[in-house]
Amino acid sequence: MKKITFLILMVFGYFSNAIALEGINIGASLTAGVFEVDGAKEEFKGQHAGVGSPGDVSKSTATDGDEAEGAFAIGSVFIEYEINETVALGIDYVPHSLDSESTENVQSDMTTSNSSSNKTNTVQVDFENLATLYATLQFPDVDGLYAKVGYMQVDVATNENLGTGGAYPDTDLDGYTVGLGYNRDLDDGAFVRVEASYMDLDGATVTNSNDSTKSITADGITGYGARVSIGRSF
Repeated sequence: MKKITFLILMVFGYFSNAIALEGINIGASLTAGVFEVDGAKEEFKGQHAGVGSPGDVSKSTATDGDEAEGAFAIGSVFIEYEINETVALGIDYVPHSLDSESTENVQSDMTTSNSSSNKTNTVQVDFENLATLYATLQFPDVDGLYAKVGYMQVDVATNENLGTGGAYPDTDLDGYTVGLGYNRDLDDGAFVRVEASYMDLDGATVTNSNDSTKSITADGITGYGARVSIGRSF
């Protein structure tokens, strides 16, 4: 989150110098859509019970190449500055966390038939501080139509209870978003927008803090969303 925090501070410093000028837009958005997580897997390195020879073992969330899918709905707030009639620079921030469902698996002890020796692992993930630094470009020939491109970053907090021991550290993901929207001006400086967007977040690998032979990898997250925004221009 440090990279985008630095960029946000720079932009807010720019806003503070321009706040007395016209062209400041403030508003709130509601976004709903679907996302896909590519190639999530848990990897174990070295000799393992029940394995005849040393080697790496991967446990995928499903068969190789499958993707985990889900729906989301998030609210956010934004502030932007219209540099000119065509270009605006803005920041969008989600003030709440996005919580995944808990997943559980039971790892059998291959050295004994006693089920009481089995280990239960429970993992749940929170996505926090999702922030987007973006620019919009108005189409001069179509009143209200605009394109959007942005840099995204989100903190990933892992909440696990591992019967096999250890824990996985928190991390962050970054990526980009692109969108196409329509802005309609209302009375007294108010406006409403509708927007369709696509996002792509890079993957990450985290290693068990107590056992460096265990790691979890997610190859990346992609998603599609529709957004409705209301706001006011100053």
